[in-house]
Amino acid sequence: MSKKIHLEVIRKMTSLTTSALGLVAALAWNELIKNFIDTFIKPLVGTGSVLISQLIYAVIVTALAVFITLQLSRLEQKLK
Repeated sequence: MSKKIHLEVIRKMTSLTTSALGLVAALAWNELIKNFIDTFIKPLVGTGSVLISQLIYAVIVTALAVFITLQLSRLEQKLK
């Protein structure tokens, strides 16, 4: 029984660690995309146009999320 509990603890720790590292990676990408928009997009659309910049940011993040999810799903299907 003790070995089973240790295995479950290790599984949970692995899951939590993976989730935490995923969050850190997501935050890093978030900052990169924000800086990209601030540097390249805002000067093109004007500094007073915060709404347009936020819309572009949301579209970029959504497109990346969909693309990555589709690629991971395809990889999963290939491995099955």
